[in-house]
Amino acid sequence: MSSEENNAGRLDAVAPAIELIGISKAFGPVQANKDISMTVAKGAIHGIVGENGAGKSTLMSILYGFYKADSGSVKINGVPTTINDSHDAIAAGIGMVHQHFMLVDNFTVLENVILGAEEGATLGPSLRKARKELKRLADEYELDVDPDALIEDISVGFQQRVEILKALYRQAEILILDEPTGVLTPDEADHLFRILRNLKDQGKTIVIITHKLREIMDVTDSVSVMRRGEMTKTIATNTTSPEDLAEAMVGRRVLLEVNKKPVEVGETVMQVKGLSVTDVHGVMRLKDVSFELKRGEILGIAGVAGNGQSELLEVIAGIGAATSGEVLMHGEAIDVSKHANAELRRHRGISHVPEDRHQRGLVMPFMTWENTAFGYHNEPEYSGKFGLANQKYMKKDAREKMERFDIRPPIPQLVASHFSGGNQQKIVLAREIERNPDVLLIGQPTRGVDIGAIEFIHQQIVNLRDAGKAILLVSVELDEIQALSDRILVMFDGVIQGERLPENTNEGELGLLMAGVDPEAKQ
Repeated sequence: MSSEENNAGRLDAVAPAIELIGISKAFGPVQANKDISMTVAKGAIHGIVGENGAGKSTLMSILYGFYKADSGSVKINGVPTTINDSHDAIAAGIGMVHQHFMLVDNFTVLENVILGAEEGATLGPSLRKARKELKRLADEYELDVDPDALIEDISVGFQQRVEILKALYRQAEILILDEPTGVLTPDEADHLFRILRNLKDQGKTIVIITHKLREIMDVTDSVSVMRRGEMTKTIATNTTSPEDLAEAMVGRRVLLEVNKKPVEVGETVMQVKGLSVTDVHGVMRLKDVSFELKRGEILGIAGVAGNGQSELLEVIAGIGAATSGEVLMHGEAIDVSKHANAELRRHRGISHVPEDRHQRGLVMPFMTWENTAFGYHNEPEYSGKFGLANQKYMKKDAREKMERFDIRPPIPQLVASHFSGGNQQKIVLAREIERNPDVLLIGQPTRGVDIGAIEFIHQQIVNLRDAGKAILLVSVELDEIQALSDRILVMFDGVIQGERLPENTNEGELGLLMAGVDPEAKQ
């Protein structure tokens, strides 16, 4: 071997897995990435943090070939690599698990894994090969999942495993995960981190886009911070802190704890009595649920997703029907049958921030000024002559809401799908909170939202509570439930498993209640 070949071999052995050099990308007037350079060591877990709209997902979408950079270059394992589309990325050994999974719901796990990677004229050989390979990957990386299960029948955590299996099946050596725990329970998140550590131990390189600083500190080796399209710093994780990272992300000190005054509850605003829901398959989702919600309090509902919280919110909001039971607002019953009307709920002083902003909160192809009026568009200020929409007023109203809620960019004509997740959530919050409701129903308020926006959203909820409003809060984030709630109800299998005061409980006790075990029950 020549000296030149030997030197090249040594260079390749130490070359970073990823080198991004001078990457820039603009969408019209919005500069998403500005001359970004970043290096990720081979076999490392590297985090990318930043506010929503900082350009994190755009940067990784360029690496995966969803977008093409306006300028800059990419090296993979020290080799200059042109990535025009996802096929180029896959050929370069890059896989990506998106925040919103790219799976076909009515296909099996096995069918989803081979989709786009079929071999030969018939599916039989591809399916047999994939079944064998899936078993090997599942055993090696703790990615157990039934290959014959339909995607629509498995939990979100298992769906995420399928996305990882898809990437590994295509022989990915570099794995990008965008907000990987945004829809996971604490147990599912812990299992994911075990999977990622196993992948790292096998020499894989992992890049995680996340807003959760605790996860960055727990699982990453290094972290890059982005702010407004620029890279502000890259640092070894063990040399920084959540407080320093938060400040680098938003350019100021950030309160990582919720600051609120002692609760001063008033009269009962809402009563839920014996509420039960049976779904179309005959499964009871809610079982005789009863509680009261008082003026000036935040009542938190904790629980693993799928234990009846969603059905509870939907019935109260008028978009789902109860099988039995009743809901009273200021002592008067509201319709909980299949004839319930969400519009009438608004007239009764109930606003609703749904758990899924894409499916329930926004019409993604519509403009912001349209989305900020939805649900209230028939009210006099929004209606012009002959019942036509008063677009001038709607746009002015949207612009003012965007300013008050710091929605970026503050362009009412921009369609909802062009905003980051955190800014989409702020659009929904602005619409519902600005109506000054007596009761705010809010599900997963900070799902997929960055630290700066979390601080803002939490403060808006507390402000509403301090103004004497009643808030029913559903969240799978236990730290959020504990920080915001004045009382906590824990749901398991459709029932209220227990009630606690935040100052008299802890994550361990709440976790047991979420699993159906009451530590205070007599043995």
